[in-house]
Amino acid sequence: MEPVEDSATRIQRVALTPAAAELLVKLTDIHGPLMFHQSGGCCDGSAPMCYPDGDFKTGGSDVHLGDLRVDGLEKPIGFWMSGSQFEYWKHTHLTVDVVKGRGSGFSVEAPEGVRFLIRSRLFTDQEYEALEETSTG
Repeated sequence: MEPVEDSATRIQRVALTPAAAELLVKLTDIHGPLMFHQSGGCCDGSAPMCYPDGDFKTGGSDVHLGDLRVDGLEKPIGFWMSGSQFEYWKHTHLTVDVVKGRGSGFSVEAPEGVRFLIRSRLFTDQEYEALEETSTG
């Protein structure tokens, strides 16, 4: 899995696998800048959904987990999660991956015969404390 720290040693909540990053470059060529939203709804709603940037309207209850920087893309890809879903996942580092299979028709990767999914692990106590310090500091 990808490291959870960037060059400034800031703990990241979300990262990408190399396969997901490669697909995002291809999808950006097709659709322009992109964004992710994970709602936590039933069925495909619990998967990360990828949209052209701005096509999914985020609201006041959505949490911005971070911006995914991808080599070859000028603009980072924002990752948002519903506030209620974030309450369940706030102790967890998320890695966006891609696998073969059919995902939601609403997510831009669906026609490619693949789907995005989340791989997760709990933050270490040290990572979570650093995140808490950053959000309150």
